[in-house]
Amino acid sequence: MRAPLALPLASAVPHRPQPPTSGHTTSTADRGSFCLAVCTCGWKGPARRSRDLARKDAVRHSAG
Repeated sequence: MRAPLALPLASAVPHRPQPPTSGHTTSTADRGSFCLAVCTCGWKGPARRSRDLARKDAVRHSAG
């Protein structure tokens, strides 16, 4: 018998918002029961329980 294939966990796959306009590439990452926005410039938003709020943090950061 073959072992089942391991599928990536949903928390390991970051959300990718629209392409940035300011040169920053933001995404969201899950850390346990929290979600936070992260950027390629090193910025990290506050940990939130709401993915929607973390996405809004990412949009605000990309906007300037």
